[in-house]
Amino acid sequence: MSNSKNIIWHNSTITKNDRHQLNGNKSCVLWFTGLSGSGKSTLANAVDSQLFKEQYRSYCLDGDNIRHGLNRDLSFKPEDRTENIRRIGEVAKLFVDSGLIVSSAFISPFRRDRQLVRDLFDENEFIEIYLKCPIQICEERDPKGLYKKARAGEIPEFTGISSPYEIPDNPEIIIETNEMTIEESVHHILSYLRDKKIL
Repeated sequence: MSNSKNIIWHNSTITKNDRHQLNGNKSCVLWFTGLSGSGKSTLANAVDSQLFKEQYRSYCLDGDNIRHGLNRDLSFKPEDRTENIRRIGEVAKLFVDSGLIVSSAFISPFRRDRQLVRDLFDENEFIEIYLKCPIQICEERDPKGLYKKARAGEIPEFTGISSPYEIPDNPEIIIETNEMTIEESVHHILSYLRDKKIL
C-alpha cells in the first residue's frame, strides 16, 4: 500500500471474474521455489507450454529474466532478495488480476518473503510448489556453473552454500525433481489445477 495520502485505488470496470469467464480458466500464481539447479525454470516453462497447448491463458515469470530488467538494480543481499520477491509478488498479482495463470520461478529462499507474497492473494490463488532436490544433485547438474563459482568464493551469498534456503513448511505441491520426469511433474501440477477447478 502506498504511503501517500494522495494516491487512491481505482477499481477496474472489468472484474477478475469477468476475465475468468472470457479466458475459460480461473487465475492463480504457481510459485516454484527451490535451490538453484532444482529445475524451477525448466518445469515452470514446461507447465506454461502445456497450458498454452491446451489453450489456457498463462504466462511465465523467470527469476533471471526479471533481474535483467525490472530488478536489475538489486543485489543478492538479504534485504535486496526480500525486495526482489516483493516486486515480483506484486507483478504476479497483476497477472492474476488479469485472469492469467502465472508460473513464477524464483529461488525465494526465505519463508517470510514467500508468506508476504501469499498474503497478497485471495484463497487458493497462491500455489506454492516446492522443488525438492538434494543439493548434491543440484550441484551435479549446475547448468549455469554457479555452484562451482560459489564453492570457489566467486559468488557471495549463494543460496545453499553461503546463504540459507528455508524449506517451505506446508507447500501445496512437492515435486521431487530427481525422482520425477518433467512430464510426470507437469501432469501432477495440472491434475492439481483441475482438482481445484482452476482449469
